[in-house]
Amino acid sequence: MKLRPFRLAVLGLSLLIPAALCAVVLFLVLYSGEAIFFNGLHFLTQINWNLGNLYGDPVVVHGIQVPPGANYGMLVFIVGTLASSGIAILIAVPLAMGAAIFLAEIIPQKIRPMLSMLVELIAVVPSVVFGLWGIAVLVPLIGHYLAPNGSGYGLLTASIVLALMITPIIASTLLDALLQVPKENRESAFALGATHFEVVAKAMMPMVRTTLIGGIVLALGRALGETMAVLMVSGGGLNILPTSLFSPISTIASFVASQLDSAETDPTNMSVRALAEIALVLFFITLAVNACAKLLTSGALRVRKRA
Repeated sequence: MKLRPFRLAVLGLSLLIPAALCAVVLFLVLYSGEAIFFNGLHFLTQINWNLGNLYGDPVVVHGIQVPPGANYGMLVFIVGTLASSGIAILIAVPLAMGAAIFLAEIIPQKIRPMLSMLVELIAVVPSVVFGLWGIAVLVPLIGHYLAPNGSGYGLLTASIVLALMITPIIASTLLDALLQVPKENRESAFALGATHFEVVAKAMMPMVRTTLIGGIVLALGRALGETMAVLMVSGGGLNILPTSLFSPISTIASFVASQLDSAETDPTNMSVRALAEIALVLFFITLAVNACAKLLTSGALRVRKRA
């Protein structure tokens, strides 16, 4: 089959995204190769992160130059990332579902576009604005009324800020899906004597289950990779695992952003390579989340076809 210029152009454009993704992964693997060899699998299970003596003479370990006393472990950041994102999803999903159902079923059709536009506008607010709001409002509130140590910085604050950031993503995605449910399905359920709640829960929500899962995964990806807002309110916990909702934490993305300047002063460049290894782990975590979502989505489709 002869490929025309248009087909070639479209094919080239379609290959740009996977090519860019492969290039990023290849760069992270090659750049962090020495750090992966130096840290080994203990990198994922160690708690301590120590850049070592950056002003001392480098030492050679396994043929690799590192600062004296350097030790890298990212378990704290993995726990902080998963905990904050998980709590944020637990908060955001009920809020988003309630907002979407309210806009789709309760609000009059005349004012629905305006309110839905407001929900979508929240999703494009810069993350630094959420961080400033967290510092000015949420941190004093939690520190004064909830936190036993009097500090509002920590896991709960970061999770609430993340929840506010990702709620519009899930809500707008679910709202579009609910508005596309055929009217015949709703009217048939009402005709059978179902209440409004039963119509939404049993006739509409099963039809948009796949879309809801997709929206949750999209929001989770935003939460896992969020940097500035979390960095501003998380407390910057280092070398200690969180023991409560009020413990200071560090996520993978926020830690990379906060430590990059210090790591660049490392004459051996091992600290920057270790940060690249952290970024590589974050990529694989995100990839695993999307793979699980794909499996869940496929299962939802199969159940729907059987019904």
